Amino acid sequence: MPIESDAELREILTLDTIAVVGCSTTPGKAAHDIPKYLIDHGYNVIPVNPFADEIFGREAYDSLADVEEDIDLVDVFRPSEEASDIVDAVLEREDAGAIWLQLGIRHDEAAARAESAGKRVVQDKCIKVEHQRLV
Repeated sequence: MPIESDAELREILTLDTIAVVGCSTTPGKAAHDIPKYLIDHGYNVIPVNPFADEIFGREAYDSLADVEEDIDLVDVFRPSEEASDIVDAVLEREDAGAIWLQLGIRHDEAAARAESAGKRVVQDKCIKVEHQRLV
């Protein structure tokens, strides 16, 4: 079951390095403003966007497979129908222990696959809202 309890959400929010799949270069979009909020609150955000070279002065990677740095959490700003492929990319990595599907994004089958592989999954929640509420 995807994570719902405040205690488990708080635990995930202690993770430091967050790869943001679908990170946007456009201020005013949630996929830009929320990662910026995370940076402003001390998180190490790694942008993943194949159409950008740099976001927030940080190198933007084309895919999760291209990220050489260890990742703790993958935060997803892509449509629900893309979640399955993103989960597959996370499962190919040994480091990322958690996946956060942003508000409005859910894919129960992919979440179940990730959980079966030992990953913690949050679905259909905004990481900024939960951070403001719990931290």
